[in-house]
Amino acid sequence: MPKRSTQHSMDYWLLGIVIILSLIGMLMLASASVVISTDKFADPYYMIKHQLLFGFIPGFFLLILFSKIDYKFWQKYATLLYIVSVVALILVFVPGLGFMHGGGRRWITLGFTTLQPSEFAKLGLTIFLSAWFVKKGEEVRNFMYGFIPFLMILGIIAVLIILEPDIGTLSIVMVNGVSIAFAARTKIMHLFLLLIAGFFGFFALIHKATYRLNRITAFLDSSVDTSRISYQIHQALIAIGSGGWFGLGLGQSRQKYKYVPEVTGDSIFAIIAEELGFIVTVLILLLFFLLLYRIYKIGRASEDPFAKYVSAGIMAWLGYQTLINVGSMIKLVPLTGLPLPFVSFGSSALWVIMMGTGIVLNISKSTR
Repeated sequence: MPKRSTQHSMDYWLLGIVIILSLIGMLMLASASVVISTDKFADPYYMIKHQLLFGFIPGFFLLILFSKIDYKFWQKYATLLYIVSVVALILVFVPGLGFMHGGGRRWITLGFTTLQPSEFAKLGLTIFLSAWFVKKGEEVRNFMYGFIPFLMILGIIAVLIILEPDIGTLSIVMVNGVSIAFAARTKIMHLFLLLIAGFFGFFALIHKATYRLNRITAFLDSSVDTSRISYQIHQALIAIGSGGWFGLGLGQSRQKYKYVPEVTGDSIFAIIAEELGFIVTVLILLLFFLLLYRIYKIGRASEDPFAKYVSAGIMAWLGYQTLINVGSMIKLVPLTGLPLPFVSFGSSALWVIMMGTGIVLNISKSTR
């Protein structure tokens, strides 16, 4: 006879891992951002101060707040969260409100900072799909009444993200959706059809933009045009290789001096490996693995389907994003521009990750 769920203290192992990863992130961001902060803002500590004030402090507050809110609250307002996510994604295209950077319109400007709606859409979609699958029950296995509506829910968010464009976030949304659908026991054949369609869709998007095609070219052969097409991956590999077993020392990176692009974003893993070396870098990756394991364990120990689906979605989202970020830096997958969770610069991303883990912490109070 299965054990019944009871209220108990939260999973402090998960909380501890989140705090440690966040502190490592702040430490490495402080080191990686010195050169770019000096160059752009005449203050070597500008970016770390910004991340501390607008990212880490409010993010940690949200983590504690969401860990105290009964997770079933989000199930009640799942539809509203989905609608807000869609509206926010539309607002990035409103002149004067949407903010364009690097060829993409992905942010809403608030004056003192910016928000990235696609980050919040990850969590909004996770909650809505989890609640929707619970409501559908066995009907999720029906093609017309389960699978087609699921595609429409996923498709609205996907189209808006494509228009920004942000293919990296699009891939997270797709993986997230498929993971929740799998946990909800959607037919494997239906999900297989979605994956096939998704593969051809991504292939078409890659061929539509030259820079995406260049990333595939650089992945296949990083020696091609190392001054332009393969520049980022070439410099990242130099940084990682320079770190050796024990690293050059904290703050001693040479590649952050305008060699590796996006040192505070998707390339920060290369700086970590260069400064801290292989052994410490593996230990940090082990922390990410333990994070995912604790989330998996919490979801598995819950008897509430909604809690299981939310945990599955958040685990897939964080796991995939970490895998792709690290994989792209060591040339296992093409560059996608995805940030490293808890580490890369960006307040919106950190807030949403903290919210998501806060919900999982609340779920952990009601497990078997």
